[in-house]
Amino acid sequence: MDDALFDAPSVTVAPGAVHLPGLLPLETRIDLVRRCREWARGPAGMRRHTMPSGGVMSVDMVALGWHWRPYAYSRTLPDGTPVRPFPDLLGALAVRSVEAAYGEPYEGDAHDVALVNFYDADARMGMHQDRDERSPAPVVSISLGDTCVFRFGGTEHRGRPYTDVELRDGDVFVFGGPSRLAYHGVPRVRPGTADPALGLKGRLNITIRASGLSR
Repeated sequence: MDDALFDAPSVTVAPGAVHLPGLLPLETRIDLVRRCREWARGPAGMRRHTMPSGGVMSVDMVALGWHWRPYAYSRTLPDGTPVRPFPDLLGALAVRSVEAAYGEPYEGDAHDVALVNFYDADARMGMHQDRDERSPAPVVSISLGDTCVFRFGGTEHRGRPYTDVELRDGDVFVFGGPSRLAYHGVPRVRPGTADPALGLKGRLNITIRASGLSR
């Protein structure tokens, strides 16, 4: 991967939370969209999870490395289907994103799980914490396709104060350290804002994490 990808200016949204706008060039984004479509195929493809409250998520999701369900990880899908393996290229991208965000070598736990989320024009993600992992390693969030409003709050509760950030096609957002357990969500997507070259209608989000789990 070209080192020039990581020369984009960063914006610190909160301690440990860094927005890297326009980090990924078009060829990388096109490749990731193609790979997301491949990961979504087959019996272990995308699904909408039912929450413990009985509500159904509006986001379609496929997991790589470990299967996620609210609120736990497992090695297989509920029907016993193996989880697709975690791609090395996402692990490398996560490390380099963290290093670009924090300006120092990454020496934390290896990232080993990715959640690929698809948002259509009506999809939303409520305020939540990524707290199902046992590792404190930073989360790396990649945006592809349509722009979204990404709401980033504090660690104590879902409400204000929070910051709304526009995440556009090719942006990366890293949150770790004191912001690792910050509440965050996506209140809206802006349809029709994707680069036509992607051939994508909607938004793809690849969230890369270190589970801290042993196989």
